[in-house]
Amino acid sequence: MTDVYTASVVGGSGFTGGELLRLLADHPEFELVQATSRSKENRTVGHAHPNLRDLDLRFSEPGELESVDVLFAATPHGVSMAEIDRFRDAAETVVDLSADFRLPEEALYEEYYDGHDRPELLETATYGLVELTREELPGAELIAAGGCNATVSLLGLAPLVEAGLVGDRTVVDVKVGSSEGGAGGGEASSHPERSGVVRPYAPTGHRHEAEIATYLGLDVAFTVHAVEMIRGASATCHVFPDEPVTKRDLWGLYRERYGAEPFVELVAGGGGVYRYPEPKAVAGTNRAEVGFALDPANRRVVVIAAIDNMMKGSAGQAVHAANVALGIEETAGLEFRGLHPVGSP
Repeated sequence: MTDVYTASVVGGSGFTGGELLRLLADHPEFELVQATSRSKENRTVGHAHPNLRDLDLRFSEPGELESVDVLFAATPHGVSMAEIDRFRDAAETVVDLSADFRLPEEALYEEYYDGHDRPELLETATYGLVELTREELPGAELIAAGGCNATVSLLGLAPLVEAGLVGDRTVVDVKVGSSEGGAGGGEASSHPERSGVVRPYAPTGHRHEAEIATYLGLDVAFTVHAVEMIRGASATCHVFPDEPVTKRDLWGLYRERYGAEPFVELVAGGGGVYRYPEPKAVAGTNRAEVGFALDPANRRVVVIAAIDNMMKGSAGQAVHAANVALGIEETAGLEFRGLHPVGSP
C-alpha cells in the first residue's frame, strides 16, 4: 500500500469536476496530477473555478491521459461507457460520476436511458454510496457514484425498508437546486427562467427511480421539482407502514442504522430554526441530514433527507467511496463542517 495515491479528473471544468478538484487538492492521501477539459484545454484550473486559482495545474486534452492510481470521470452520460477501456488502461481504479454504470442490468438502461454500449461491464461495477454498499467497496476497481436525487431518497428510506416497515405505496418528492443541470444546464437553468420557481420537471418516470428500486428493492411514486436554490437536494418521503409505528420505534431504527456513520446526522423536530433536514445546513459538505415526523391520523411516516447535490450527491460521495475502496480513512479529505450563516446554497 502506497502512502499517497495519484489521481486525475476527466471533465474537470464542470461544476462537479470542480468539486472533485477542490477535494482532491486538499486530500492528505491523494496527489492531483491531471485535470482534463476539451473546452478549457491549456487554461488554468482557476480559469474555470475561481476558488482554485492557487492550484498550479492546467487543463489538458482528454485524449492524453496520464497513468494514475485513481481516475475520477465527471463526464456527461454516455462518455464513460465509450471511453472505459482508456480509463482503465490509465488507472487501476475508476470512479465514474455519470449514470453509465449505476444500474446492474442492461434492461434498465433500455428502459430509463438510451441503452448501453458495454453491458458486460455492468455487473462488475460497485455502487458508490458507502452507507449502502460499504462491504462491497474495498478493492473495487470500477465505482459508480449514485445520482443525487436517488442518494437523498435512499438515505432517507433505507432504515424503514430494511426494517420491513414500508407498505404498498411510497411517495417521494424531491426539490433540487440548479447545479444539478451542470455548467451547461441550458435555458431551464438560466437565472431568469429558474428564479422564483418551484417547477415539477419530472412529475413521473424520473431515471433515478431505477436506482431506488435496484438498491432498496422498492418501487416509489417519484417526483422532482426544480427550485430556486443553487446547491442542494431535499427529499420528502411519504411512507404508509402496514403496522403501527411509534416515534420511539423510529428513533431506534434510525439510530441503529446510522449511529456509526460519520456522514449521516439525525435531525428530527428538535428546537431552533433548523428543526428538520435542510440543504442549506449541509452546503459544501459530504454530510446528509435525515429526519422524520409521525402522522398517526393518516398512518403515515414523513421522512425528510437533505444533502448537497454536488457533494454527498456526487463528488463527495465519489471521494468517500474511493477512500473506502483503497483502505484510506473514510473521512479523509471530507471533514469540512459547512458554514452558518450562509447564503443561497
